[in-house]
Amino acid sequence: MVHFRSEKPGGTMFREPFKIGDITFANRVLRSSMGGRNSFYDGTVSPAFVHFERRFAQSGIAGIISATIAVNKKRMSPLEYPSLHDDRFVEPLKEAVRQIKEGNDCKYIVQLGDTGAHTHTSLLPQDEDRLSASSFFDLFYGYHNRSREMTPDQITAAVASFASAARRVHDAKCDGVEITASKGYLIHQFLNPFTNRRTDRYGGSPEARFTFLEEIVKAVRKAVGREFLFGVRLSAKDFNYLPLNIRWPLSPLRDYFGGNDLPQTTEYARRLKELGVNYLHIDSGFGFPNPHGSPGKFPDQGYHTFANATRHLSTKALVRAVAYNLTPAFIRRNVYGFGYRFVPAANADFADAIKKAVKIPVIANGGFQDRAVINGALEADKCDMVAIARPLLANPDLFRQLEAGAERPTNPCTFCSLCCAQTAVFPLGCYDEDRFASREDMMDQIMAWSSPNMDMPIARPKATKTGVCAS
Repeated sequence: MVHFRSEKPGGTMFREPFKIGDITFANRVLRSSMGGRNSFYDGTVSPAFVHFERRFAQSGIAGIISATIAVNKKRMSPLEYPSLHDDRFVEPLKEAVRQIKEGNDCKYIVQLGDTGAHTHTSLLPQDEDRLSASSFFDLFYGYHNRSREMTPDQITAAVASFASAARRVHDAKCDGVEITASKGYLIHQFLNPFTNRRTDRYGGSPEARFTFLEEIVKAVRKAVGREFLFGVRLSAKDFNYLPLNIRWPLSPLRDYFGGNDLPQTTEYARRLKELGVNYLHIDSGFGFPNPHGSPGKFPDQGYHTFANATRHLSTKALVRAVAYNLTPAFIRRNVYGFGYRFVPAANADFADAIKKAVKIPVIANGGFQDRAVINGALEADKCDMVAIARPLLANPDLFRQLEAGAERPTNPCTFCSLCCAQTAVFPLGCYDEDRFASREDMMDQIMAWSSPNMDMPIARPKATKTGVCAS
Protein backbone atom coordinates (compact mmCIF):
# COMPACT_ATOMS: atom_id res chain seq x y z
CA MET A 1 0.00 0.00 0.00
CA VAL A 2 1.07 3.57 -0.70
CA HIS A 3 1.68 5.67 2.40
CA PHE A 4 -0.30 8.73 1.35
CA ARG A 5 1.07 12.11 2.28
CA SER A 6 -0.51 15.45 1.59
CA GLU A 7 1.12 17.46 -1.17
CA LYS A 8 0.12 20.63 0.65
CA PRO A 9 1.80 21.25 4.02
CA GLY A 10 -0.93 21.80 6.58
CA GLY A 11 -3.58 20.89 3.99
CA THR A 12 -7.17 21.37 5.04
CA MET A 13 -9.12 19.45 2.42
CA PHE A 14 -10.56 17.31 5.22
CA ARG A 15 -12.49 20.41 6.32
CA GLU A 16 -14.22 20.96 2.97
CA PRO A 17 -17.94 20.13 2.67
CA PHE A 18 -19.13 17.28 0.46
CA LYS A 19 -22.53 16.33 -0.89
CA ILE A 20 -23.88 12.82 -1.45
CA GLY A 21 -27.34 12.68 -2.92
CA ASP A 22 -29.40 15.32 -1.14
CA ILE A 23 -27.23 15.32 1.98
CA THR A 24 -24.48 17.90 2.43
CA PHE A 25 -21.78 16.93 4.92
CA ALA A 26 -19.96 19.78 6.68
CA ASN A 27 -16.56 18.17 6.06
CA ARG A 28 -14.94 14.97 4.78
CA VAL A 29 -14.60 13.05 8.08
CA LEU A 30 -17.09 10.47 9.32
CA ARG A 31 -17.07 8.36 12.42
CA SER A 32 -17.09 4.81 11.13
CA SER A 33 -19.37 2.08 12.40
CA MET A 34 -18.53 1.41 16.03
CA GLY A 35 -20.50 -0.92 18.22
CA GLY A 36 -20.88 -0.89 21.96
CA ARG A 37 -22.98 -2.51 24.67
CA ASN A 38 -24.98 0.63 25.40
CA SER A 39 -28.56 -0.36 24.56
CA PHE A 40 -31.12 -2.22 26.63
CA TYR A 41 -31.09 -6.02 26.49
CA ASP A 42 -34.04 -6.10 24.11
CA GLY A 43 -32.19 -3.89 21.59
CA THR A 44 -33.90 -0.59 22.42
CA VAL A 45 -31.51 2.36 22.41
CA SER A 46 -30.89 3.77 25.86
CA PRO A 47 -29.69 7.06 27.40
CA ALA A 48 -26.20 5.53 27.43
CA PHE A 49 -26.45 5.09 23.64
CA VAL A 50 -27.36 8.78 23.29
CA HIS A 51 -24.49 9.96 25.50
CA PHE A 52 -21.99 7.77 23.65
CA GLU A 53 -23.01 8.99 20.19
CA ARG A 54 -23.46 12.61 21.22
CA ARG A 55 -19.80 12.89 22.22
CA PHE A 56 -18.89 12.24 18.59
CA ALA A 57 -21.59 14.55 17.22
CA GLN A 58 -20.07 17.38 19.28
CA SER A 59 -16.54 16.66 18.05
CA GLY A 60 -16.76 18.49 14.71
CA ILE A 61 -17.00 15.47 12.41
CA ALA A 62 -19.52 15.60 9.57
CA GLY A 63 -21.41 12.41 10.29
CA ILE A 64 -21.78 9.26 12.32
CA ILE A 65 -22.28 5.77 10.93
CA SER A 66 -23.97 3.77 13.65
CA ALA A 67 -23.03 0.43 15.09
CA THR A 68 -24.25 -2.47 12.97
CA ILE A 69 -27.89 -2.54 14.02
CA ALA A 70 -29.56 -5.96 13.94
CA VAL A 71 -32.42 -6.65 11.53
CA ASN A 72 -33.20 -10.15 12.83
CA LYS A 73 -34.88 -10.79 16.18
CA LYS A 74 -33.14 -14.14 16.64
CA ARG A 75 -29.62 -12.84 15.85
CA MET A 76 -29.17 -9.81 18.10
CA SER A 77 -25.46 -10.12 18.69
CA PRO A 78 -23.63 -9.00 20.70
CA LEU A 79 -26.14 -8.45 23.48
CA GLU A 80 -26.97 -4.83 24.35
CA TYR A 81 -26.41 -3.73 20.76
CA PRO A 82 -29.32 -1.85 19.14
CA SER A 83 -31.92 -3.58 16.99
CA LEU A 84 -34.55 -2.55 14.44
CA HIS A 85 -36.40 -5.81 13.92
CA ASP A 86 -39.72 -4.35 15.10
CA ASP A 87 -41.65 -1.08 14.79
CA ARG A 88 -41.47 -0.53 18.55
CA PHE A 89 -37.83 0.50 18.13
CA VAL A 90 -38.62 3.44 15.83
CA GLU A 91 -39.72 6.08 18.33
CA PRO A 92 -36.83 5.47 20.79
CA LEU A 93 -34.32 5.69 17.92
CA LYS A 94 -36.02 8.79 16.52
CA GLU A 95 -35.77 10.56 19.87
CA ALA A 96 -32.19 9.38 20.36
CA VAL A 97 -31.10 10.70 16.95
CA ARG A 98 -32.85 14.02 17.65
CA GLN A 99 -30.87 14.40 20.87
CA ILE A 100 -27.60 13.30 19.27
CA LYS A 101 -27.91 15.83 16.46
CA GLU A 102 -29.35 18.69 18.52
CA GLY A 103 -27.08 21.70 18.18
CA ASN A 104 -24.59 19.79 16.02
CA ASP A 105 -24.10 19.86 12.25
CA CYS A 106 -23.57 16.12 12.23
CA LYS A 107 -25.52 13.68 10.05
CA TYR A 108 -26.61 10.29 11.36
CA ILE A 109 -26.50 7.21 9.14
CA VAL A 110 -27.70 3.85 10.42
CA GLN A 111 -25.76 0.78 9.36
CA LEU A 112 -27.89 -2.37 9.14
CA GLY A 113 -26.53 -5.89 9.22
CA ASP A 114 -27.08 -9.54 10.03
CA THR A 115 -24.18 -11.52 11.50
CA GLY A 116 -25.37 -14.87 10.12
CA ALA A 117 -23.04 -17.74 11.04
CA HIS A 118 -20.47 -15.27 12.37
CA THR A 119 -22.78 -14.39 15.26
CA HIS A 120 -20.47 -13.50 18.13
CA THR A 121 -22.32 -14.30 21.33
CA SER A 122 -25.61 -15.45 22.81
CA LEU A 123 -27.03 -16.11 26.26
CA LEU A 124 -27.39 -19.75 25.23
CA PRO A 125 -26.87 -21.51 21.88
CA GLN A 126 -29.55 -20.85 19.26
CA ASP A 127 -29.86 -22.70 15.96
CA GLU A 128 -30.60 -19.44 14.10
CA ASP A 129 -27.09 -18.23 14.96
CA ARG A 130 -25.55 -20.71 12.51
CA LEU A 131 -27.59 -19.87 9.40
CA SER A 132 -25.50 -18.93 6.37
CA ALA A 133 -25.21 -19.33 2.60
CA SER A 134 -23.73 -22.84 2.94
CA SER A 135 -22.54 -25.29 5.56
CA PHE A 136 -18.94 -24.78 6.73
CA PHE A 137 -16.67 -24.94 9.76
CA ASP A 138 -14.82 -21.80 10.85
CA LEU A 139 -12.66 -21.95 13.98
CA PHE A 140 -12.06 -18.22 14.41
CA TYR A 141 -15.48 -16.64 13.74
CA GLY A 142 -18.91 -17.48 15.10
CA TYR A 143 -19.57 -19.82 18.00
CA HIS A 144 -21.43 -22.78 16.45
CA ASN A 145 -19.57 -25.95 15.49
CA ARG A 146 -20.82 -25.67 11.93
CA SER A 147 -23.03 -23.33 9.94
CA ARG A 148 -26.27 -24.45 8.29
CA GLU A 149 -27.40 -23.60 4.77
CA MET A 150 -30.41 -21.30 4.62
CA THR A 151 -33.54 -22.41 2.79
CA PRO A 152 -35.03 -20.23 0.02
CA ASP A 153 -37.82 -19.23 2.41
CA GLN A 154 -35.29 -18.15 5.03
CA ILE A 155 -33.46 -16.11 2.42
CA THR A 156 -36.70 -14.40 1.40
CA ALA A 157 -37.41 -13.61 5.06
CA ALA A 158 -33.90 -12.18 5.48
CA VAL A 159 -34.38 -9.86 2.49
CA ALA A 160 -37.65 -8.66 3.97
CA SER A 161 -35.99 -8.05 7.35
CA PHE A 162 -33.47 -5.67 5.77
CA ALA A 163 -36.21 -3.79 3.93
CA SER A 164 -38.38 -3.45 7.03
CA ALA A 165 -35.46 -2.26 9.13
CA ALA A 166 -34.47 0.28 6.45
CA ARG A 167 -38.01 1.65 6.42
CA ARG A 168 -37.74 2.08 10.20
CA VAL A 169 -34.46 4.00 9.72
CA HIS A 170 -36.35 6.33 7.38
CA ASP A 171 -39.26 6.65 9.81
CA ALA A 172 -36.84 7.49 12.64
CA LYS A 173 -35.73 10.60 10.67
CA CYS A 174 -32.15 9.47 10.25
CA ASP A 175 -30.12 10.97 7.39
CA GLY A 176 -29.35 7.74 5.61
CA VAL A 177 -29.03 3.97 5.73
CA GLU A 178 -26.00 1.79 5.05
CA ILE A 179 -26.11 -1.96 4.45
CA THR A 180 -23.03 -3.87 5.51
CA ALA A 181 -22.00 -6.40 2.87
CA SER A 182 -18.65 -6.64 4.62
CA LYS A 183 -17.22 -7.73 8.00
CA GLY A 184 -17.82 -11.41 7.15
CA TYR A 185 -21.49 -10.98 8.07
CA LEU A 186 -24.40 -12.73 6.35
CA ILE A 187 -24.39 -10.79 3.05
CA HIS A 188 -20.62 -11.18 2.86
CA GLN A 189 -21.06 -14.92 3.48
CA PHE A 190 -23.22 -15.04 0.33
CA LEU A 191 -20.67 -13.03 -1.68
CA ASN A 192 -17.62 -15.01 -0.57
CA PRO A 193 -16.98 -18.14 -2.71
CA PHE A 194 -15.74 -20.19 0.25
CA THR A 195 -18.79 -19.64 2.43
CA ASN A 196 -21.21 -19.80 -0.53
CA ARG A 197 -21.09 -23.11 -2.40
CA ARG A 198 -24.79 -23.23 -3.23
CA THR A 199 -26.00 -24.63 -6.52
CA ASP A 200 -29.32 -22.78 -6.70
CA ARG A 201 -29.86 -19.21 -7.95
CA TYR A 202 -28.01 -17.81 -4.92
CA GLY A 203 -24.70 -19.52 -5.68
CA GLY A 204 -22.51 -21.33 -8.20
CA SER A 205 -21.12 -18.25 -9.96
CA PRO A 206 -20.03 -14.71 -9.01
CA GLU A 207 -23.23 -13.35 -10.54
CA ALA A 208 -25.42 -15.76 -8.58
CA ARG A 209 -23.59 -15.02 -5.32
CA PHE A 210 -24.57 -11.37 -5.81
CA THR A 211 -28.29 -12.22 -6.01
CA PHE A 212 -28.92 -12.03 -2.25
CA LEU A 213 -27.37 -8.55 -2.02
CA GLU A 214 -29.16 -7.45 -5.18
CA GLU A 215 -32.54 -8.47 -3.75
CA ILE A 216 -31.77 -6.66 -0.50
CA VAL A 217 -30.71 -3.47 -2.30
CA LYS A 218 -33.86 -3.44 -4.44
CA ALA A 219 -36.07 -4.07 -1.42
CA VAL A 220 -34.35 -1.41 0.67
CA ARG A 221 -34.54 1.20 -2.07
CA LYS A 222 -38.24 0.49 -2.48
CA ALA A 223 -38.76 0.76 1.28
CA VAL A 224 -36.96 4.10 1.77
CA GLY A 225 -37.78 5.80 -1.54
CA ARG A 226 -35.58 7.18 -4.30
CA GLU A 227 -34.37 10.29 -2.46
CA PHE A 228 -33.20 8.76 0.83
CA LEU A 229 -29.42 8.42 1.22
CA PHE A 230 -28.44 4.77 0.75
CA GLY A 231 -24.94 3.29 0.88
CA VAL A 232 -23.32 -0.14 0.97
CA ARG A 233 -20.21 -1.13 2.92
CA LEU A 234 -18.21 -3.47 0.73
CA SER A 235 -15.02 -5.48 1.23
CA ALA A 236 -12.74 -4.74 -1.71
CA LYS A 237 -10.74 -7.96 -1.33
CA ASP A 238 -11.48 -10.87 1.00
CA PHE A 239 -8.00 -12.13 1.95
CA ASN A 240 -9.49 -15.40 3.24
CA TYR A 241 -6.05 -16.57 4.37
CA LEU A 242 -5.87 -13.78 6.97
CA PRO A 243 -6.07 -14.17 9.85
CA LEU A 244 -4.61 -17.69 9.93
CA ASN A 245 -7.64 -19.87 10.49
CA ILE A 246 -8.93 -23.42 10.25
CA ARG A 247 -11.89 -23.81 7.93
CA TRP A 248 -13.62 -26.75 6.30
CA PRO A 249 -14.09 -27.88 3.52
CA LEU A 250 -10.64 -27.24 2.06
CA SER A 251 -11.45 -27.09 -1.64
CA PRO A 252 -11.36 -25.35 -4.01
CA LEU A 253 -8.13 -23.92 -2.67
CA ARG A 254 -8.41 -20.63 -4.60
CA ASP A 255 -11.68 -19.88 -2.83
CA TYR A 256 -10.40 -21.20 0.50
CA PHE A 257 -7.34 -18.92 0.57
CA GLY A 258 -8.50 -16.03 -1.59
CA GLY A 259 -12.18 -15.20 -1.86
CA ASN A 260 -13.31 -12.27 -3.96
CA ASP A 261 -10.54 -10.15 -5.46
CA LEU A 262 -10.63 -6.49 -6.45
CA PRO A 263 -11.80 -7.01 -10.09
CA GLN A 264 -14.76 -9.08 -8.90
CA THR A 265 -15.67 -6.61 -6.17
CA THR A 266 -15.39 -3.76 -8.67
CA GLU A 267 -17.93 -5.54 -10.83
CA TYR A 268 -20.21 -5.82 -7.82
CA ALA A 269 -19.70 -2.09 -7.24
CA ARG A 270 -20.79 -1.32 -10.81
CA ARG A 271 -23.96 -3.31 -10.30
CA LEU A 272 -24.66 -1.54 -7.03
CA LYS A 273 -24.40 1.79 -8.81
CA GLU A 274 -26.89 0.58 -11.43
CA LEU A 275 -29.25 -0.43 -8.63
CA GLY A 276 -29.30 3.15 -7.31
CA VAL A 277 -26.88 3.03 -4.38
CA ASN A 278 -25.66 6.56 -3.55
CA TYR A 279 -22.23 5.72 -2.17
CA LEU A 280 -19.87 2.86 -1.36
CA HIS A 281 -17.98 2.48 1.92
CA ILE A 282 -14.80 0.48 1.25
CA ASP A 283 -12.79 -1.71 3.56
CA SER A 284 -11.25 -5.16 3.03
CA GLY A 285 -10.85 -8.56 4.63
CA PHE A 286 -13.32 -11.23 5.73
CA GLY A 287 -14.51 -11.45 9.33
CA PHE A 288 -14.51 -9.01 12.22
CA PRO A 289 -11.94 -8.10 13.31
CA ASN A 290 -9.42 -9.03 10.64
CA PRO A 291 -5.93 -7.73 9.74
CA HIS A 292 -7.08 -5.70 6.72
CA GLY A 293 -10.35 -4.35 8.09
CA SER A 294 -8.65 -3.32 11.35
CA PRO A 295 -5.00 -2.70 10.38
CA GLY A 296 -2.73 -2.62 13.38
CA LYS A 297 -1.60 -4.87 16.19
CA PHE A 298 -3.14 -8.27 16.90
CA PRO A 299 -5.53 -7.80 19.87
CA ASP A 300 -4.29 -10.85 21.79
CA GLN A 301 -5.60 -9.80 25.19
CA GLY A 302 -8.99 -8.88 23.75
CA TYR A 303 -9.42 -12.12 21.84
CA HIS A 304 -8.36 -14.03 24.95
CA THR A 305 -11.18 -12.36 26.86
CA PHE A 306 -13.69 -13.05 24.11
CA ALA A 307 -12.72 -16.73 23.73
CA ASN A 308 -13.18 -17.39 27.43
CA ALA A 309 -16.44 -15.44 27.64
CA THR A 310 -18.06 -17.56 24.89
CA ARG A 311 -16.65 -21.01 25.64
CA HIS A 312 -19.95 -22.30 27.06
CA LEU A 313 -21.74 -21.93 23.72
CA SER A 314 -20.38 -24.95 21.80
CA THR A 315 -17.72 -27.63 21.67
CA LYS A 316 -15.82 -25.53 19.15
CA ALA A 317 -15.92 -22.49 21.40
CA LEU A 318 -14.70 -24.56 24.36
CA VAL A 319 -11.81 -26.10 22.40
CA ARG A 320 -10.95 -22.66 21.03
CA ALA A 321 -10.75 -21.18 24.51
CA VAL A 322 -8.75 -24.07 25.98
CA ALA A 323 -6.26 -23.98 23.09
CA TYR A 324 -5.90 -20.25 23.47
CA ASN A 325 -5.32 -20.51 27.22
CA LEU A 326 -2.69 -23.23 26.81
CA THR A 327 -0.75 -21.49 24.04
CA PRO A 328 2.00 -19.13 25.27
CA ALA A 329 1.31 -15.49 24.50
CA PHE A 330 4.36 -15.03 22.26
CA ILE A 331 3.20 -17.94 20.07
CA ARG A 332 -0.34 -16.59 19.95
CA ARG A 333 0.89 -13.19 18.86
CA ASN A 334 3.03 -14.67 16.08
CA VAL A 335 0.63 -17.35 14.84
CA TYR A 336 -2.85 -15.93 15.36
CA GLY A 337 -1.46 -12.45 14.78
CA PHE A 338 0.12 -13.32 11.44
CA GLY A 339 -0.69 -10.55 8.95
CA TYR A 340 -1.63 -7.96 11.55
CA ARG A 341 0.29 -4.72 10.98
CA PHE A 342 -0.53 -1.06 10.76
CA VAL A 343 -0.80 0.48 7.28
CA PRO A 344 -1.80 4.15 6.92
CA ALA A 345 -4.84 4.65 4.67
CA ALA A 346 -4.94 0.87 4.36
CA ASN A 347 -7.85 0.68 1.93
CA ALA A 348 -7.39 3.93 0.01
CA ASP A 349 -5.91 2.18 -3.04
CA PHE A 350 -8.91 -0.14 -3.17
CA ALA A 351 -11.27 2.81 -2.80
CA ASP A 352 -9.42 4.58 -5.60
CA ALA A 353 -9.79 1.66 -8.02
CA ILE A 354 -13.49 1.31 -7.28
CA LYS A 355 -14.10 5.07 -7.41
CA LYS A 356 -12.52 5.30 -10.86
CA ALA A 357 -14.66 2.40 -12.11
CA VAL A 358 -18.07 3.37 -10.73
CA LYS A 359 -17.84 7.18 -10.49
CA ILE A 360 -20.08 7.52 -7.45
CA PRO A 361 -18.95 8.83 -4.04
CA VAL A 362 -16.62 6.47 -2.19
CA ILE A 363 -15.70 6.45 1.49
CA ALA A 364 -12.41 4.83 2.54
CA ASN A 365 -11.98 3.10 5.89
CA GLY A 366 -8.94 1.95 7.87
CA GLY A 367 -5.72 3.54 9.10
CA PHE A 368 -6.68 7.23 9.15
CA GLN A 369 -5.42 9.44 11.97
CA ASP A 370 -2.68 11.83 10.79
CA ARG A 371 -3.59 15.02 8.95
CA ALA A 372 -1.14 14.25 6.12
CA VAL A 373 -2.56 10.78 5.57
CA ILE A 374 -6.17 11.98 5.55
CA ASN A 375 -5.46 14.92 3.28
CA GLY A 376 -3.17 12.85 1.08
CA ALA A 377 -5.91 10.35 0.27
CA LEU A 378 -8.46 13.13 -0.34
CA GLU A 379 -6.17 15.34 -2.40
CA ALA A 380 -5.12 12.40 -4.56
CA ASP A 381 -8.82 11.75 -5.17
CA LYS A 382 -8.48 8.24 -3.80
CA CYS A 383 -11.74 8.74 -1.95
CA ASP A 384 -14.31 11.43 -1.28
CA MET A 385 -14.54 10.99 2.48
CA VAL A 386 -12.74 9.04 5.19
CA ALA A 387 -14.34 6.97 7.93
CA ILE A 388 -12.51 6.75 11.27
CA ALA A 389 -13.29 4.61 14.31
CA ARG A 390 -10.43 3.63 16.64
CA PRO A 391 -8.55 6.99 16.55
CA LEU A 392 -11.77 8.84 17.37
CA LEU A 393 -12.45 6.51 20.26
CA ALA A 394 -8.92 7.16 21.53
CA ASN A 395 -9.23 10.93 20.98
CA PRO A 396 -12.82 12.17 20.71
CA ASP A 397 -11.39 15.62 19.92
CA LEU A 398 -9.26 14.30 17.03
CA PHE A 399 -11.00 16.48 14.44
CA ARG A 400 -10.62 19.58 16.61
CA GLN A 401 -6.91 18.90 17.09
CA LEU A 402 -6.36 18.53 13.35
CA GLU A 403 -8.52 21.55 12.66
CA ALA A 404 -6.33 23.56 15.03
CA GLY A 405 -3.26 22.64 13.01
CA ALA A 406 -1.92 19.51 14.69
CA GLU A 407 -0.37 16.93 12.37
CA ARG A 408 -1.53 14.13 14.66
CA PRO A 409 -3.18 13.97 18.07
CA THR A 410 -1.05 14.57 21.15
CA ASN A 411 -1.56 11.02 22.40
CA PRO A 412 -2.40 9.06 19.24
CA CYS A 413 -4.29 5.81 18.89
CA THR A 414 -1.83 2.92 18.71
CA PHE A 415 -4.17 0.81 16.54
CA CYS A 416 -3.90 -2.03 19.05
CA SER A 417 -7.50 -3.06 18.17
CA LEU A 418 -8.26 -4.09 21.75
CA CYS A 419 -11.43 -2.01 21.52
CA CYS A 420 -12.59 -4.14 18.55
CA ALA A 421 -11.88 -7.44 20.29
CA GLN A 422 -13.35 -6.45 23.66
CA THR A 423 -16.60 -4.91 22.45
CA ALA A 424 -18.62 -8.16 22.34
CA VAL A 425 -17.95 -8.69 26.04
CA PHE A 426 -17.02 -5.36 27.68
CA PRO A 427 -18.11 -1.71 27.38
CA LEU A 428 -16.56 0.09 24.44
CA GLY A 429 -13.60 2.34 25.13
CA CYS A 430 -9.82 2.49 24.76
CA TYR A 431 -8.17 -0.49 26.44
CA ASP A 432 -4.54 0.42 25.69
CA GLU A 433 -3.21 0.95 29.22
CA ASP A 434 -0.02 2.55 27.89
CA ARG A 435 -2.05 5.56 26.78
CA PHE A 436 -3.10 6.34 30.36
CA ALA A 437 -1.28 7.36 33.51
CA SER A 438 -2.89 4.48 35.39
CA ARG A 439 -5.29 1.58 34.94
CA GLU A 440 -7.83 3.53 36.95
CA ASP A 441 -7.69 6.41 34.47
CA MET A 442 -8.25 3.96 31.63
CA MET A 443 -11.28 2.45 33.35
CA ASP A 444 -12.67 5.89 34.16
CA GLN A 445 -12.47 6.77 30.46
CA ILE A 446 -14.34 3.60 29.51
CA MET A 447 -17.10 4.29 32.03
CA ALA A 448 -17.32 7.96 31.02
CA TRP A 449 -18.21 7.18 27.41
CA SER A 450 -21.79 6.27 28.26
CA SER A 451 -22.32 8.48 31.30
CA PRO A 452 -23.84 11.98 31.16
CA ASN A 453 -22.32 12.89 34.52
CA MET A 454 -18.67 11.99 34.00
CA ASP A 455 -15.98 14.08 32.33
CA MET A 456 -13.90 12.21 29.77
CA PRO A 457 -10.44 11.73 31.32
CA ILE A 458 -7.59 12.95 29.15
CA ALA A 459 -5.36 10.07 28.11
CA ARG A 460 -1.86 10.78 29.38
CA PRO A 461 0.78 8.10 28.77
CA LYS A 462 2.48 6.41 31.68
CA ALA A 463 5.76 7.89 32.78
CA THR A 464 8.81 5.70 32.24
CA LYS A 465 12.41 5.81 33.40
CA THR A 466 13.37 7.49 30.16
CA GLY A 467 10.46 9.88 29.97
CA VAL A 468 7.03 9.19 28.53
CA CYS A 469 5.87 5.95 26.96
CA ALA A 470 5.11 6.72 23.32
CA SER A 471 3.56 3.42 22.32
